[in-house]
Amino acid sequence: MAQPQQSQDDLATAILRTKSKPNRLLVEEAVNEDNSVVSLSQAKMDELQLFRGDTVLLKGKKRRESVCIVLSDESCPKEKIRINRVVRSNLRVRLGDVVSVQACPDVKYGKRIHVLPIDDSVEGITGNLFEVYLKPYFLEAYRPVNKADTFLVRGGMR
Repeated sequence: MAQPQQSQDDLATAILRTKSKPNRLLVEEAVNEDNSVVSLSQAKMDELQLFRGDTVLLKGKKRRESVCIVLSDESCPKEKIRINRVVRSNLRVRLGDVVSVQACPDVKYGKRIHVLPIDDSVEGITGNLFEVYLKPYFLEAYRPVNKADTFLVRGGMR
């Protein structure tokens, strides 16, 4: 008879217990300025079963998603993720907000993408934008991009 009473108490207090959400992390400022890289601690990467260079799907506010490469950073706390300013704006999050991280192993290689420059960013720039900016940015680099993402490109990346 005592067994059903114990089960009843568990159901009544279940809502009060905190759930373990290992993939929900606090946003922190990134140390590198790469638009396609986020940093996690090695302990958190082991917990989420991620390896260095894996592709991850980040979910932010307002159903915004972005795809990045994960790297380990021993100076990063276990419950935090280091994200670049450009990726934070794509996710619509600020420093201290919570993002969800999950592995995304099935990212396909794109044959072509459609890149539109923001109007005020190309003011006064002449010449071939592809050769000067985009080709060095994407050449010999694995850069996952998501539809409707913005990214910052500087001239002569390499």
